[in-house]
Amino acid sequence: MTRERDGYDPVEAREASADGESGDGGAEGAEPVRSTKRRWRLTRRGFLIGLGAAGAGLAVGAFFGRPVLNEIMAESMAEAEHAGSSFMQLPDDPPLWLEVLEDSSIRLSLTKVEMGQGVHTSIAQIAVEELGISWDDLVVEQADTSSRLVDGMGTGGSFSVATSYGSLRRAAAGMRSLLQREAAVVLERPEAALRVAGRGFAVADSPESKVDFYSLAGAVTSWDLPEEETLQLKATDEFTVVGQPVARIDIPDKVTGQAVYGYDMRAPNMLYGAVARPPTLEAKLVHASAGEAAAMEGVEEIVIDVENGFAGVAANSRSAAWSAVKAMETEWDEGHLWQQEEIEALIEPAGEGGITIQREGNAAGVLRRETAITATYRSPFAVQAPLEAPAALADVQDGQVTVWVSTQSHERAKGLIAEALGVEADTVRVVPTYLGGGFGAKLDTGVAVEAARLSRAAGVPVHVGWDRTEAMLHGYLRPPTKSVLSGALDGNGRIAAMEHRQGSSDVAFSFMPAFMEMVMGADFGATVGARIDYDVPNRTVTAWRKKLPVWTGWWRGLGLFANTFAVESFIDELAAEVGADPLQFRLDHLPDSPAGGRKRAVLEAVAELSGWGTAPPAGRARGIACFGSNTVVAQVAEVSVDEGSGEITVHRVDCAVDCGLVVNPDGAKAQIEGNVMWGVGSTLIEQAYVKDGRLELNNFESYPLLTMRDAPDVRSVLVDTGIKTPYGMGEPPIGPVGAAIGNAFTAATGRRVRTLPMTPARVLEALAGGGP
Repeated sequence: MTRERDGYDPVEAREASADGESGDGGAEGAEPVRSTKRRWRLTRRGFLIGLGAAGAGLAVGAFFGRPVLNEIMAESMAEAEHAGSSFMQLPDDPPLWLEVLEDSSIRLSLTKVEMGQGVHTSIAQIAVEELGISWDDLVVEQADTSSRLVDGMGTGGSFSVATSYGSLRRAAAGMRSLLQREAAVVLERPEAALRVAGRGFAVADSPESKVDFYSLAGAVTSWDLPEEETLQLKATDEFTVVGQPVARIDIPDKVTGQAVYGYDMRAPNMLYGAVARPPTLEAKLVHASAGEAAAMEGVEEIVIDVENGFAGVAANSRSAAWSAVKAMETEWDEGHLWQQEEIEALIEPAGEGGITIQREGNAAGVLRRETAITATYRSPFAVQAPLEAPAALADVQDGQVTVWVSTQSHERAKGLIAEALGVEADTVRVVPTYLGGGFGAKLDTGVAVEAARLSRAAGVPVHVGWDRTEAMLHGYLRPPTKSVLSGALDGNGRIAAMEHRQGSSDVAFSFMPAFMEMVMGADFGATVGARIDYDVPNRTVTAWRKKLPVWTGWWRGLGLFANTFAVESFIDELAAEVGADPLQFRLDHLPDSPAGGRKRAVLEAVAELSGWGTAPPAGRARGIACFGSNTVVAQVAEVSVDEGSGEITVHRVDCAVDCGLVVNPDGAKAQIEGNVMWGVGSTLIEQAYVKDGRLELNNFESYPLLTMRDAPDVRSVLVDTGIKTPYGMGEPPIGPVGAAIGNAFTAATGRRVRTLPMTPARVLEALAGGGP
């Protein structure tokens, strides 16, 4: 099977060398940053050719395709050039490469990190398919920042496979073409007469005449670039690896306990670090001293930097570090003590600052003339709560910084560490480990900066691992939303006009330069899913971006879950006004376009899968919802309601997805199942709120998650509408979950809950005729 390498030996990485001596792979030690800069030449097909890491042989690199994020920003980048910003500029080095190794296997080095989503397996399938090699002859390696592979995007947004697909295919085909051309010279046969055989090329009708890849790669140091017309990609109907349920390559290490996560990292002479945390949302450190911590057993170093709001300790055990930081004397200016009611008032979608992100016709005029239906939907703060809390091991000495961290963006971590320490970025090496879940939370790399600060002061490696309370209180949250939707129906039962006024806070803008906020206006992360994509002649969507005292940012699906809940719930409300079947009402309002055709396909598929139109089991009801962008999703939830306790039970969720070309069906279905579970929990139980200037969170006791006992049956079907490229699967299936459950609740009871989560108290209020 394909082997996975994480840039360090997965067993010995638990004890990273502090003296520069490293095991196989050379990445677990704190040796000075290596320079493996390739001499790249850009071809007409957008891939790069260079020498191998040892200065001989062949390496082929490729840039990721332009993701939606880059599409949105392209014009903004041009406008901002005068500011001298380097944000999201195309790097000189590629974010992935293929390289021939001494045993003639081929190494695929990736910047994308593995956090349970199976991305290393899917991307490897693409490489194996186009190279024409066997699955056993590819080595997948997690790149760190010393590899000079550059990926400013990080891993998230459902971009990894989608943006790798085209460029990796071209890079792999380019490598195959170069090697085959050289093999034709060595074997003195036409290229067309050669076939990939094992780890080399052989003559098709004379298999004993063969040459291995490494011999070919090492034979020359200068390669002619393939002409565009000679670079032939494999036809998709000839795929034998892409589209197959290949077993995940990261699983063997995980089931045998060899996988290394950020919390696992250890080094000789290592200390453990802990950092003082602000007691309120707006608290600023005004004074700190060692206090009783100075005399506590096990404490080796105390670091105080009031100007930068930092106070921390390094000790010989984690418990000693946690105890010592509590014993420090700290004084905070707590700022305003915010209450939840004040937060909710801030996100009102009204007043100045609204940005219109969609407008067709004259919705406002129609809504003034006709009898309008209006409804308001709300969603709360939510945390990501990955199983593994943030953790990092840092070793700062001899002018070099090495940090091992579970992060979704090691490039971002590198920059923040360099800035915090006041050193050149080239002296910082960040090695990503496996992630025990990410969900957007680990695009924050604060824990890596903390470990680096403490290591520099202590002069030895320091590991900082947050506890669960720290992870919940001091990362960023999904912002709350308030959506006010209005609609009017014509005499034929069709939607004549529809308006969506959406209020939320920062998602993407929390991680962007200030000029991007001014140029772009609306935060695309907060507004995803807010558009009205039905065939409505008069429609307007306006978004208000509200600054909150709570740090908000990435969360699985960004704003998709909350916005789809609002839009798709309101579509059901409009259907109910004219007594229409919710499925048929949606089908009747689909545009006559390729996008409309894809949405029709998934709606019809999920209707068949769920038995829509037939009676559900006694005591149950069904609800439907959908979302369409690049990946198109439709879902039907089957629920029952205990009208005595107010508890909603989700028995089953059926899901139909068109994600374009499916690289790994098992991986795609796993993403569907994970998104559904995430969505059910967020619909029924998950919420965070503010009281007296603090988040009312501490652990899973105050923020319960969906358990196996409450997990619904999930059935899914992957719908093929002829799209020949893959789209993302990490987040889109979460979009319709809340609306499908809410619509099923209404079908069961005739009442509606418009505020998430649908807790028993809110359900009982709705059943009694109250609630928003």
